[in-house]
Amino acid sequence: MEAAGRPAADGPTTTAGRSSAGDRNVVRKRRSAVSISVNAWSDAGHAVNHLYDILYMMGRDDILVGIGGDGGISDSGTIHPNVGGYLPLVDQGMTTVGGCWYRQAIPQEGGGRLDKDTNFGLRRGFLPQGHRRYTPVQQPTAQQVMIDTISAGPTTIILTGSHTNFAIFLMTYPHLKRNVKHIYIMGGGVRSKNPTGCCPKNSTTSCMPQQCGDRGNLFTSYSTNLNAEFNIFGDPFSAYQVFHSGIPITLVPLDATNTIPINKEFFYEFQRQQSTYEAQYCFKALKMSRDTWFNDQFYMSYFMWDSFTSGVAISSMRNDKNGKFENDFVQLEYMNITVITSNKPYVVHDGSNPFFDGRTTPKFGLQKGGIHSGHVQTGITDSFCCIKRSNKGRCEDGYTKEVSGPEAAHIRVATKAKPNVDKYSPLDREFFKSFLQALSLNENSGRFNISAQFPFYREVLYKPDFKNKKVGQPVIIDMDMSPGDFVSLIYLLKAPIEVLDLKGIFVSGNGWAHIASIDIVYDILHMMGRDDIPVGRGNTTALGTPTLGCNYASTIPQGSGGRIDSDTLYGLARSLPRSPRRYTAENSVKHGAPRNTDHPELRQPMAFEVWQSIKEQLCPSEKITILTSGPLTNLANIMLSDSNKIYVVGGHIRDENDSKGNVFTIPPNSYSEFNMFLDPLAAKIVLESSLDITLIPLKSQRKAASFQSILQAIKHADHTLEASFVHRLLFLLHELQQKHRLYHHMDIFLGEVLGAVYLVEGFNMRPSIQSMPISIIPNNTIRTNGQIAVNKQSSNFVKVFLDFSSEEYYYQVAKSFGSKEQSAVVGSFVEQSAIWSGQPERLKA
Repeated sequence: MEAAGRPAADGPTTTAGRSSAGDRNVVRKRRSAVSISVNAWSDAGHAVNHLYDILYMMGRDDILVGIGGDGGISDSGTIHPNVGGYLPLVDQGMTTVGGCWYRQAIPQEGGGRLDKDTNFGLRRGFLPQGHRRYTPVQQPTAQQVMIDTISAGPTTIILTGSHTNFAIFLMTYPHLKRNVKHIYIMGGGVRSKNPTGCCPKNSTTSCMPQQCGDRGNLFTSYSTNLNAEFNIFGDPFSAYQVFHSGIPITLVPLDATNTIPINKEFFYEFQRQQSTYEAQYCFKALKMSRDTWFNDQFYMSYFMWDSFTSGVAISSMRNDKNGKFENDFVQLEYMNITVITSNKPYVVHDGSNPFFDGRTTPKFGLQKGGIHSGHVQTGITDSFCCIKRSNKGRCEDGYTKEVSGPEAAHIRVATKAKPNVDKYSPLDREFFKSFLQALSLNENSGRFNISAQFPFYREVLYKPDFKNKKVGQPVIIDMDMSPGDFVSLIYLLKAPIEVLDLKGIFVSGNGWAHIASIDIVYDILHMMGRDDIPVGRGNTTALGTPTLGCNYASTIPQGSGGRIDSDTLYGLARSLPRSPRRYTAENSVKHGAPRNTDHPELRQPMAFEVWQSIKEQLCPSEKITILTSGPLTNLANIMLSDSNKIYVVGGHIRDENDSKGNVFTIPPNSYSEFNMFLDPLAAKIVLESSLDITLIPLKSQRKAASFQSILQAIKHADHTLEASFVHRLLFLLHELQQKHRLYHHMDIFLGEVLGAVYLVEGFNMRPSIQSMPISIIPNNTIRTNGQIAVNKQSSNFVKVFLDFSSEEYYYQVAKSFGSKEQSAVVGSFVEQSAIWSGQPERLKA
């Protein structure tokens, strides 16, 4: 079984080192599966569908894929079935709600998870799309796939991400350890000396070396921890369980990967050898990594990580079978190693260690005062880890350290990549040659990419012709890509152009979906024939919080009913037609990039840029109406004039019935609403401004949150492709809510549609609106963050939408979705596939 952590993240991920057809055929006949690490460099919903696409390209839909799970670990340490691996063990409770304890070291935006979730935007532009996809409730979990695969017989494990999934398996099913023959790990640094961040030999005295010579590679946190490597740092306690499992291990640490950097000779040889689809895909990813690298030292600081480990594993498996110790690609030696999980002094409990602090009995039966009982690094700026007057930290969490005595695990360690034995080759490493040979083999190679999958594949942009129509008020929608937001978006696109002209869309990544879900927005626009509408990428963190962190957004579940579902639109995103527009890492010097990529004109614009562009298109006196249905981060970051109207879907105002808010993951906070809670500072800035604001709070949203009513209304509307899609989505949400406890909150997304309907219909809904003096309670405690207070002393008044005709509301929803005007141009990926498979009349000319 292979536990894959970062699809196309650390260089090309196609398994290398396959030398003979016989070897490949044997591997194909064996059981194989993949579990995906979801607390490191990629996010669950994007990673699983990415992997399905790769397997489909390679003709390997037989390989099981496990991800996530909604089990938990009790306070006493009891591990419940199917713990999803969303959180490191030190932070895992009974739900998938939790912070980014170690993951905060990984950037969320460019160069980080956004680029990994989309593979720089290459994934949707290149990979074919098969039939497998994430489906709520039905998706095999990581633990179940591990159990089924390993219990069937002898299994080899390759770990190229954090070790959470496999550690939980070992702790829960220790009797199955006997079936694990060997573990290959990419991670850690034992005797490594980081070659990146060093000053050139001819540099001036002003050059300040950064990671140069450090054991680890935490480029975001070397000032607190200079010893850890990302994969082990992702969950040190889990890595400790794996290292000390007693199972034979081969470790491929930074010691070895630092000796196989991508050099120019390999890069250009790779560029020349792209005879297979997998080679093309891998090279595109490598080239985009180079072209978007943050400095001019790509060839000195980008290494073969996971792919090298795969080659080392295959070579070792082949040689071990023949009784040989050596490896074709790397030098090996045995070392005594452990994984550091906490810092001295061990006897002092300072509130950083959930395994011990405040407990009479340590969790998981750990030893009081033992090696796990010290200070646990709480973040990348943990003051405990900082040393005065030094830029090198003292914490060792995640350090794969050489030790002696009972704490030592005897492990085979890769120390140095072997040189190429062919002295006439331009490639200086033996693995480079094998890697390119493996990717070039025609046998068992990829069947097609997206353009080869369909004989008449075309990337067509659909844009409406409104030249002879008088357009209505210019509108921007700001959304966090929850399912309700997409229903609202389709509704706005259906509004008569004479009433409303949707000029642009802002998306935020600190709400119910990760920022890579921007691709779903592009697909909806493509379906509706509105590829003319610009989409601006907004923030991934709340205002006033660190850019490396997850403040407030950590309250959203990662598992069922949370971000894995939003990122896939509850599995339905792949049924949408595939837009030629998508997020891309393409960039230009003009916008602050270190260099131009091949197609800088395709660059993903930011929300503020879209705002500026729209303003430039309009007359100075023309007002823009903005509808928000997520956290107010983007609005607070954009300088809005007083002439613009703002409709805010969110907030909760307590009434005489003492009604509660909807932040169900934080029980102590009874009166907040999620959109306000997710960025209370932004809410304060916007709602306490002099803008013309209409607030659509929970009370009125709840009146529009009847699944039965809206489903019945749409069911009896005239048939359109978009009505069918919306009905399918809402029906799925309703079924999940009825049948599964974790989906109890699905109706909170229905209320979000109210803002869009009111914006279009206005007084037709017979609204009741009252001007109220409100203020946001200072965001200083978790009990009050995001709460709204009616403050009679305040001079700041906001119009509050209190009531409306629900009968009129559902009538207008059905009427709009059933209208044949401004209807979908292409309704689904199935319809799109039919167009691409048989030459349509409109393309024959």
